[in-house]
Amino acid sequence: MVHKKEDYKEGCYGDEVRQHILEFAEKGFESIPEDERDEWFTRFKFWGLFHQRSGQESYFMMRLTNASGILKPGQLRTIAEVARDYATGPVENPEFGNGWIDLTTRQSIQLHWLELEDVPAIWEKLESAGVSSRSAGGDTMRNISGSALHGKVEEYVESGPLLERFQEELRGDDALANMPRKFNISVTGTKSGCAQDSLNDIGFEPARKEIDGETVKGFNVRIGGGLGGRQPRAATPLDVFVRPENAYEVGRGFVELYHDYGGRTNRSKNRARFFAEDWGMAKIRETLQEEYVDFEMLRAGEDFREEYTYNAGKPTDAGKHDHVGVHDQKQEGLKYVGLNVPIGRLPAEDAIELADLADEYGSGELRLTRRQNPVVVDVHEDDLEDLLAEPLLEDYQPEPSPFERGAMACTGTEFCSIALTETKGRMARMLRWLNANVELPEDVGKIKMHYSGCTADCGQAMTADIGLQGMRARKNDEMVEAFDIGVGGGVGENPAFVEWVQQRVPADEAPGAIKNLLGAFAAHREEGQTFRQWVESTGTEALIEFCEPEETDFEAPYMTDAKQSWYPFAEGEKPTATGGETVVSDD
Repeated sequence: MVHKKEDYKEGCYGDEVRQHILEFAEKGFESIPEDERDEWFTRFKFWGLFHQRSGQESYFMMRLTNASGILKPGQLRTIAEVARDYATGPVENPEFGNGWIDLTTRQSIQLHWLELEDVPAIWEKLESAGVSSRSAGGDTMRNISGSALHGKVEEYVESGPLLERFQEELRGDDALANMPRKFNISVTGTKSGCAQDSLNDIGFEPARKEIDGETVKGFNVRIGGGLGGRQPRAATPLDVFVRPENAYEVGRGFVELYHDYGGRTNRSKNRARFFAEDWGMAKIRETLQEEYVDFEMLRAGEDFREEYTYNAGKPTDAGKHDHVGVHDQKQEGLKYVGLNVPIGRLPAEDAIELADLADEYGSGELRLTRRQNPVVVDVHEDDLEDLLAEPLLEDYQPEPSPFERGAMACTGTEFCSIALTETKGRMARMLRWLNANVELPEDVGKIKMHYSGCTADCGQAMTADIGLQGMRARKNDEMVEAFDIGVGGGVGENPAFVEWVQQRVPADEAPGAIKNLLGAFAAHREEGQTFRQWVESTGTEALIEFCEPEETDFEAPYMTDAKQSWYPFAEGEKPTATGGETVVSDD
C-alpha cells in the first residue's frame, strides 16, 4: 500500500498547486478545511511553502530556488525587502530580532513568519526580480547545488551550461514534479569538490578519459548519497563517464528511472540512497542504458578526488576549504570576497546593505555557498581596500575566527516540528563563548562545527570536524535539551562521517566538553595536523576521555523548554529523547 502522502499528491501536485494556494490566500488561512490541512500542507511544499509547526498556525516558511547559488543583480535586495516587510513574527527573537533571511546549505534562502494572505504579493515581488519558490520543497527535485563561483574561477570542465539545463528543462518539467521523495542534484566543474557530490542523489564531478588516443574532459557520475536518520551514505560511483554534451541526458535519465521505479510506500526508505543500495550500480547502469539513454555510456574516467579540499579536513595550504576570504577571479584584475555569516542568519537591513555594496563595488551579482555564506563577485582590485573597510564587513568578516568560519546550523525547534533542540540562537551563543574561552594553535584556521536539531541532519553534523545532533536527556530529574557529539567527519577524496564520542550531553555541559576536546587536540596534535587528521590518528577511547562534559559559565537558556518561551506555541507534550529510534525528515 502506498503512503498516504502519495494519495495526497496523486490528487493534486506540481504546478497546479499554485492556483489552489492563491485561492486559499484570497479567502484566508481559515478557508483551508481543518481536516484537509495535512494534505494541503503536503502539496504546498512543492511551491516552497511550509507550514511552520504547531502553535504557529497560519504562519509559513518559504524556501526559494536559485541554482548553484547565483543571485543576479537586484535579487538579494528584493528578497531582503520581502523579509523586512513580510517576514516578521508576533514577537522578536531575543538573539536575532525580527525580519531576517536564512541562508541554506543548498545555496539558497528561506523566509519565515509569512502569512498565507501575503503570499500572492510576495510572489509578485519576488518573481518580478526573477526569483522563484517553485520546486523548492516537497517530493521533488530541490535546488541544484553547484560550484558557487562557476564562470568566475577556472574550472576543469565548464559546469554553467549543464546547471542551466537542469534548472530550466529538468526541474521545470511538471511531469517529473512528483518524485518518491526529495531529490538532490549537484554539478561541480572545479577540482576543489565544492558541490559535495558525495552527499547528493546524483552528482557530476570533473573527470577526464582517454578516448581514441585523445584526453577528453567531462564528468564522472555518482549516485545515492545523503545524510539523515543516522543512516548516512556517500554517493557511489556509477562507473560512467559523460562528455559535457551528454551529461544532461544521463542526469535526466536517472531522475526518470527513480521517478518510475523508486519506492512509494515506506517514506523512511524511499530516498534514492536506499534505492541505489537495493538495485546496485550494475542494474541501475544497465537500466539507464536500455530504457533512458540513447547513446552508449562509457565507463568512468579519471577523477580529481585526491585534489578535493572543500570540507576535506586538509591543511589550509592544500587549497580552498570554503569560499570565505579574498580570492582572484579568472577575469584579470577582479576579485571575489567571501563573507562569513555565522549560522547563515542575516537581518533584512544587513542584506539590503550587502546588496548595495555588491552594486557599488562589484557587478551587483552575489553567490551563495553550501556553507551558508554570501560572496561578492567582480570586485576590481582597485576597489578592494574600500570594500574591506566598509562597516558591514566588521560583522560579516572575510577573515573570521576559526569557530565562526566553520559554523553551520539547521532551523531547530524554532520552526521545525521534528527538531528536539533549539539551534540557531544556541550556536550563536556557543560561538561567542568558544571565541572567548578556547585558544587554538596559530596554524588552525577553522574548526568545522555543524549543529542539527535532530537526526534528520539538515545541519550536516555527520560531515563536521565536530558534529552536534539535538537530543533530550534527564538532568536533576527533569528533561533537558542535549547533544550527541561526534568527531572526524568531512567529505573530499574519502568522505567520512562522524564517530559519536559522547551521547545526550546536557546543553549546558556541551561547550565544556568541546573545550576539553579542543584542549586535547592542541596539546597532542602533531605539527600541522588538522582536527580531522588528529581524530583519525587518535583512538576512540582517548577521544571519549578527552571530550568530557563539564559545567562552565556558559549560559544555556531554554534548557527545559524545547520550544523557546519567547514564541507562542500550542500546549502539548514536549519532545522526548529518541533513544535508538530513527527520526526521518519529511520536508
